[in-house]
Amino acid sequence: MAANKQLLRFIKQARERGFDDYQIKEPLLKRGWPADEVERAFFHLKPRYKFKNKINIFVDSDILKIIEKRAKKNMFTLPEQVEDILRRSCIRARGIAGGKEKLDDMLITLFSRRQRGR
Repeated sequence: MAANKQLLRFIKQARERGFDDYQIKEPLLKRGWPADEVERAFFHLKPRYKFKNKINIFVDSDILKIIEKRAKKNMFTLPEQVEDILRRSCIRARGIAGGKEKLDDMLITLFSRRQRGR
C-alpha cells in the first residue's frame, strides 16, 4: 500500500521547518492518524536525522493511561516518566548481572516499593 500523499507532503514541510520526526509524529497520532499509516509515510521518506538519544514507542491506550497517571503522581511529564522507567529497568538489569552497585543504584534498591512490601 502506498503512503498517503497529503501525509508525505506534511512531513516534508515540517522537516523543512526544522521539526524532528518525533515532533511531527506525536501530533499526527494525537489527531487520529492511524499509526500504521504514519509509520508507512515515515518509512517511505526514510529518516532525515538519526538521533541515538530518541526512540519512538507505541503502546496500548490502556497502558498509556497507566503511565500518564503514574507520571502525574510522580510530578513528571510523560517523557520524563518513560525515561525514569527505562532508567530503573537498566539499573535493575545491571544489578542482576552482578556488577557493583553505585550509590544511586543502592538508593533505588533501598527505597524500592518491592523492597518495602507494597
